[in-house]
Amino acid sequence: MDYQYKLDFKVRDYECDLQGVVNNSVYQNYLEHTRHEFLLSVGIDFAELTRQKINLVVVRAEIDYKIPLTSGDNFWVGLNLERSSKLRFDFLQDIYRTADEKLMLKAKITGTGVNERGRPFLPESLDSIFS
Repeated sequence: MDYQYKLDFKVRDYECDLQGVVNNSVYQNYLEHTRHEFLLSVGIDFAELTRQKINLVVVRAEIDYKIPLTSGDNFWVGLNLERSSKLRFDFLQDIYRTADEKLMLKAKITGTGVNERGRPFLPESLDSIFS
């Protein structure tokens, strides 16, 4: 599959649970970091939006865990961004182990923007990505 964006990682020991595999909650950190780096790569600064009282928020997370990562594994996250409605967008994200290119996880993260009053709103900078 072709991705709009890819980011490399390496599993750190402290990200693993007692069974020696990456704790399921840690995968969400990998996914979020990739989303933020992707946004930066297209000129959208998540922190700057927040300072402008525009918040990008996750409204739904669908995660399919396939095979667990373990300490020291190198892996990458692939990301594609799609618009799902006038005010919502989906990050389609996959995690692959680098050594054998095995699919470890598939995710669909749905987000939107909200203004300072908490009303749904898609900032122009994000809206322009879909044009």
